[in-house]
Amino acid sequence: MMEALQAVASERGLSVDTLFAALADALESAYKRRPDAWEYSWVTIDPDSMEFRVFAQELDEYGEPFGDEFEVTPDDFGRIAAQTTRQVMSQRIREAERELKYEEYAGREGDIVTGIIQQTDSRYTLLDLGRVEALLPQAEQVPHERPEPNTRLKAYIVEVRKTPKGPQIVVSRTHPGLIKRLFELEVPEIADGIVEIMACAREPGHRTKIAVRSNDDNVDPVGACVGARGSRVRMIVNEMKGEKIDIVPFSEQTQDFVIKALSPAKVKEVLLDPDTGTATVIVPDYQLSLAIGKEGQNARLAARLTGWRVDIKSETEHAEEKAYAEIDWADGEWITDDETGEQLWQPAGGGDAISSSDWEKVVTGATSSDEEE
Repeated sequence: MMEALQAVASERGLSVDTLFAALADALESAYKRRPDAWEYSWVTIDPDSMEFRVFAQELDEYGEPFGDEFEVTPDDFGRIAAQTTRQVMSQRIREAERELKYEEYAGREGDIVTGIIQQTDSRYTLLDLGRVEALLPQAEQVPHERPEPNTRLKAYIVEVRKTPKGPQIVVSRTHPGLIKRLFELEVPEIADGIVEIMACAREPGHRTKIAVRSNDDNVDPVGACVGARGSRVRMIVNEMKGEKIDIVPFSEQTQDFVIKALSPAKVKEVLLDPDTGTATVIVPDYQLSLAIGKEGQNARLAARLTGWRVDIKSETEHAEEKAYAEIDWADGEWITDDETGEQLWQPAGGGDAISSSDWEKVVTGATSSDEEE
């Protein structure tokens, strides 16, 4: 019997003590199914001889045990145990296995796992992690990324749930933490704490920006992450199916950090407004489209990376707004447009006449950039 328990324990990855407890519970359940069973009873197992014995105690009027314990092992207990223990024992082993699997992954939120794609449909994809399966919901999948069955995939653990059927591990391919973990795997300097990832902004499937800094003056943080001829970052790009990754140096100086976050665009000047949390970025005219990026992507990622609202303007636009703001709008006169009959305000200091609604905004402190917003 002991050899059998040891074999099962080894096969299922359980401890012998766990199986002993499960066996005792199974035998107790088998005994209590007998019509003559004592209400308060338990089973003991001698680990050397594997002898089963049943003990009991009487209960008082309040249901509390009292008096000495005494043995009530039935003469035919061995035969009854053999018939009824198997089912209960199997159930206890399954429960112990589920608990062991849950304990293995509980608290591992934020870790990265590698699984084999087993099944995929419009709702979710299942990843085989070995002893358990992970659930990759559609909402956590990168747009246009089509998982191929039986291929390996790395994913980020976002939640570990305890269910009656065992642990349910929910993973993600869109979480920014996945990029951070991949860099930890590929860049020894990050794993050793020499280089730190200070911020990460991501649009899954398209582009990611990370800001890094070094705790060692002799180590270039960007160079360490890129690797020789781009070997390190290339591995991560391949894992992310071609998602572009920009690596920029982190700076404690907000203006400098905003400039670096907008790379590869060249920035002329950054004006900060702490009250509104806005960073107004002035770029050369020919750099405007590059700074904003396709559909505003570069500007959005820079804003998420720095934590500031980024407002990008060309030099020409900024100069026009500055000149517009310097006009003394308080002095002037109302005139009537000959063609439309609309009332317009003509400033005394020169400049184009404006409508009454525009004049009200200027007088109350609004700017042309606010109008565009």
